[in-house]
Amino acid sequence: MVYESRPWLKNYDEGVPADIDPELFETTLIELFLPAFKDFPNRLCAHFLGVDFTFADIDRYSNQFANMLVENGLEPGDVVGISLVNTPQFLITYLGVLKAGCVASGLSPLFSEEELEYQLKDANAKAVVCIDAAYAARIRNIAGNLPNLKVIVATNIADFLPAWKRFFGKLLRKIPSGKVKPIPNKIVIKFMEILKNYPTSFEIRKVNPDSTCLLMYTGGTTGFPKGSILTHRNICSNVIQIATWLQLERGTDIALSGFPFFHIAGLTFCNMCIFQGTTQLLIPNPRDTDHICKEAEKFKPNMLVNVPSLYQLLLKNPKFKKIDFSNLNFAVSSASPFPVESINELEAVIGKDKLLEVYGQTETSPLTIMNPRFGKKKLGTVGMPLPNTYVRLVSPDTNEDVPQGEAGEIIIKGPQVMKGYLNKPEENKKAFDEDGWFHTGDVAIMDEDGYFKIVDRVKDMIIVSGYKVYSSKVEDILVKHPAIDIVALVGVPNPERPGSELVKAFITLRDDYTGPQDPETLKADIIAFAKEKLSPYEVPKLIEIRDELPLTTVGKVSKKDLRAEAKKQS
Repeated sequence: MVYESRPWLKNYDEGVPADIDPELFETTLIELFLPAFKDFPNRLCAHFLGVDFTFADIDRYSNQFANMLVENGLEPGDVVGISLVNTPQFLITYLGVLKAGCVASGLSPLFSEEELEYQLKDANAKAVVCIDAAYAARIRNIAGNLPNLKVIVATNIADFLPAWKRFFGKLLRKIPSGKVKPIPNKIVIKFMEILKNYPTSFEIRKVNPDSTCLLMYTGGTTGFPKGSILTHRNICSNVIQIATWLQLERGTDIALSGFPFFHIAGLTFCNMCIFQGTTQLLIPNPRDTDHICKEAEKFKPNMLVNVPSLYQLLLKNPKFKKIDFSNLNFAVSSASPFPVESINELEAVIGKDKLLEVYGQTETSPLTIMNPRFGKKKLGTVGMPLPNTYVRLVSPDTNEDVPQGEAGEIIIKGPQVMKGYLNKPEENKKAFDEDGWFHTGDVAIMDEDGYFKIVDRVKDMIIVSGYKVYSSKVEDILVKHPAIDIVALVGVPNPERPGSELVKAFITLRDDYTGPQDPETLKADIIAFAKEKLSPYEVPKLIEIRDELPLTTVGKVSKKDLRAEAKKQS
């Protein structure tokens, strides 16, 4: 079939191989990072709210954190939960965990008590690092329900800032904080005490490439999140694949990402930056677009990485459009589809052909498909499979390949594909078929050049009288209406036709929209617009105008929440 011939290879950038030598993946992540610490000790590794950290600083501090873990009895393979925003403490903790041979697992600092307890218990975490405000408000309340949790480390976002900034930040309540009180039968440590009391040298514990490196949880769009077991080989292969694809030069670049490190996409970009000796501008609050603009103006980054919704927020900030982006090599967009109209608006600011849309999942470490850095970028597509990556599109019903140009579920083989879900044998049977292909649950179309366009999730497809409605296609059309800023489609049960659904569109309006203000008139105008460009079964029957749409912790529109709301209303 067409997919076996890998038609995308003919469109690879010059210098990018079809396959990278798999021997390069036979290592551990910390071993992959060590050359950067050796080669660039005095280079800026991270900049955080005016404070600089060299690679030597981060190396030394992470040695101290590793020593703390060992002294408190953590063994290779033990899980350490990291519930922090993008701060130096995250980098230090993460690298310390890897040096101790332990497993890192990201948790959103915004998790509820229930979510924190579920993930820490499911992961059998032996330690967790969190901000002191979360410690006081949530961790202390659930610690008694986590008998295997030995060590709790609490830090404040401002711990590394000058004393006067810490004082005024807390006084003005711009920096959340909480008291760190003891908990019976737990070792509770303040982060900065580790840097005062532990040695700065550490002999890295040896683990093998097939041992678990990360335990990262899925977004939980269809129930409880599942822990994806990602080995050192998985993560190392993906870091090398991305660096090879982008053809980066070591020790030269500056990167800015709004993606949180507790999410696999943010952590992967962090991994690549450490591997390459790249300076990272740490963004603790990605929705603070003024701060992002200030950092971008000052440091002139070569790389940007964000979700589409954050790029759209930045475009609403007048400061963003005044920044000189001549140093920018590329901007990566991932996690959700980016409307073509918005891409054109962004590239009018950052430069033509600089946006690279990509595709990945937690289960694939995460990247599998990417637009070329130098070659042709097809707007609205996520590009081509990376080296060593095999992709097919199949019918979800028959598992047979669909013809080129038709929609099918993406299935993948490659060194970056996870080992499996933690303690979920039935979910593993669903995710992997008999031939070892991983079924992503995403639906795409491949064109004649091997570029892939994501059209929907299998579970998000809307069924209207037997017809399949792909939400991404409809959203791409609707966002061209002059009133619409962001749109998200969901299906709601059709009370008149059991088994069929109605297409419902949730929208937010553009700030510069000056047309009809009456909601019913505007809805009628949007439906008329849709009827001109879509098949009758694709046209939304219901439209709801919102000031804002619910977002996930990484800034994607949460269709899970919208579906739940729509069902309550129907």
